[in-house]
Amino acid sequence: MKTIAVILAASVLAMPAFAGGPTTPEYEPEVAPMPAPVMSSSADWSGFYAGAQLGFADVGSNGGGLDGDGMLGGVHAGYRWDLGNTVLGVEGDFDTADIELGGGAGSLDSVSRLKLIGGADLGRTLIYATGGMAWAKATVGAADLSDNGYFLGAGMDYALTDRWSVGGEVLGHKFDDFDGSGVDLDATTVKAKVSFSF
Repeated sequence: MKTIAVILAASVLAMPAFAGGPTTPEYEPEVAPMPAPVMSSSADWSGFYAGAQLGFADVGSNGGGLDGDGMLGGVHAGYRWDLGNTVLGVEGDFDTADIELGGGAGSLDSVSRLKLIGGADLGRTLIYATGGMAWAKATVGAADLSDNGYFLGAGMDYALTDRWSVGGEVLGHKFDDFDGSGVDLDATTVKAKVSFSF
């Protein structure tokens, strides 16, 4: 009986050797998935920018019969200061147009503006008010007329990336006694804009 017990004990001790010896299981390291890129919820509106715009103008007069509407478009450039919750800026723009006035009596040819901008920084969205000087050129009959006036308006920009933004703007213009003609002109413009920041 003692012999059988010794043989059994020896067999149990020898079993790991026949199985290749005791081994420690190897665990493969877990690879964490790459996080999806997250777009920043804020934008820095500071710096130079430039772009283009396209829109619609509705022109009226104080009884002079020089009313009309049509498309206009052009380019703009400016500089903004992002002060945290507030954004201030200056911008110049130029729109060319061929808007028939007075049923063919004349046309609005172009409008240029020098703007002051003050707005609220809402992260990737900028809402602003604007106002400043405007210069318009028109053709009435055979005469080339031009005069300056003023405008007030509001707009919004949305930052698609750190460089590109899109937006919209509504401006109301006033030109008193346009080029000494005795006719007061007003114009409302609605435009879509795209800008690139440098």
